[in-house]
Amino acid sequence: MTVERYIRIFAGLFIMLSLALGVEGSPLFVSKWALAFTAFVGLNLFQFGFTNFCPLAIILKKLGVREGVSCSA
Repeated sequence: MTVERYIRIFAGLFIMLSLALGVEGSPLFVSKWALAFTAFVGLNLFQFGFTNFCPLAIILKKLGVREGVSCSA
């Protein structure tokens, strides 16, 4: 797998987890403040789209994950 694919997987996982922890109807509810993490992940993805800077990408590259070509529709 490539860096870009791992970023998408981690972002999706963290968003689903923070929603499960932050939505009152969820059996895993902890606090509404868990939704702040959802906002953080979304903001990070937004700025990554413009700046191409992502801390997770740096970590993954240092761990030896290969960079792939961007997907094109």
